[in-house]
Amino acid sequence: MRVSFPDHEPTPAELRRDHWQMMGFLALNAAIGVLAGIGVAASLMWLDVGGLGQRIAHASNPFLPVLLITAPLALTFGAAAAASAIMMMPYKKKFGR
Repeated sequence: MRVSFPDHEPTPAELRRDHWQMMGFLALNAAIGVLAGIGVAASLMWLDVGGLGQRIAHASNPFLPVLLITAPLALTFGAAAAASAIMMMPYKKKFGR
């Protein structure tokens, strides 16, 4: 299936630029999601939800529990933000579909 721009056929340079713009949009949204996940993990520890912060403070090696809490939250929030960015991409406006 050929992609058609509303007023003309795109050149390879236009398609390449459009591709990089979409990838940048996706990467920005994923990064914002990762930062949100890190913020949620930090809030859980700082607010001591369920005694989590206190348990981490008394751990012999606090790096490991912090990593095991922060990494999954950051990845989950990043993936959710990237998925929502994919759904928000302006294909209909840009390609007339």
